[in-house]
Amino acid sequence: MRHKSSKFHRSRGSSWSYGTYMLLLLAAVLVGGCGIGGERVSPLEMKVRDLEQEKTQLAGQLEQSRIETERVKAQVKALAVLPQDKQENRFYALSAVKIARFTGFYDKNEDGKREKLIVYLQPVDQAGDAVKTAGVVSVQLWNLSNPSGQALLGEWQVQPGELYKLWFNTLASTAFRLTFDAPVTPEALAQPLTVKTAFTDYLTGQVFMDQFVIEPKLDR
Repeated sequence: MRHKSSKFHRSRGSSWSYGTYMLLLLAAVLVGGCGIGGERVSPLEMKVRDLEQEKTQLAGQLEQSRIETERVKAQVKALAVLPQDKQENRFYALSAVKIARFTGFYDKNEDGKREKLIVYLQPVDQAGDAVKTAGVVSVQLWNLSNPSGQALLGEWQVQPGELYKLWFNTLASTAFRLTFDAPVTPEALAQPLTVKTAFTDYLTGQVFMDQFVIEPKLDR
């Protein structure tokens, strides 16, 4: 009886030791942050990682701002040492925006009717050269000799995005070529008609105006 009792007690001790081992193993797994399906990160660790990433981004933005500031300082310093007249000359500036020759009415589809008004508009810089520049163009067509008083025959506006595409450069002409549907009758075409333009320069805001008379049957 004593022998069986001792065996029974040893068996219970072994069972208790195995259960304790499993509990300790589970606790180690939880403490180590390991779980099924990969790494488990605590909310605190995630917050630390986010802060470190944000710190890196802010450092990059700060460096970029520092470089841009140094560049602007260098430009200001360079301008400060130039004579006043040199500062003015180094900037692009328009002196005029003229309506160029060849402006007139044309028969584009060869049906015998001159249904298109084509205006050649030429921005000119301080050196007298034609330059391609940004701006808003307003165009008006007038019959100043109309006895009925209906002098304004048509009015159009061209925005910078569209104007940029209309640059026309050939041996005969260098200018913006603007094309409009002409709301004129054959009777009106038999009279002198006046084209008026206003070009608003995007660089300075200055407005340049010009006008051009289209003589009957002498379209240019």
